Amino acid sequence: MDTKKAKKAISQNIKKAQKKGAELEGAAMKEFKKVQKEMEKTTKKVGDYMKKNPEKAALISAGIGAALGAAAAFLISSKKKNKK
Repeated sequence: MDTKKAKKAISQNIKKAQKKGAELEGAAMKEFKKVQKEMEKTTKKVGDYMKKNPEKAALISAGIGAALGAAAAFLISSKKKNKK
């Protein structure tokens, strides 16, 4: 294969890759917009729930915070044990 043919083949493959990349980017953006809409709906539902049930919302938040804190403490302590 001579240099001209190789350059032409490489150029064609680059164009194909760029086209495929653009298609994938479009699909990713479409999916991102779907997820963004769902998050907006969910955020509104959560806000409405919090307004209607502030005590329950506070307890749920405190429980989640405690669970995350416990998980973080566990991970930190296990890393310290592994270093020794």
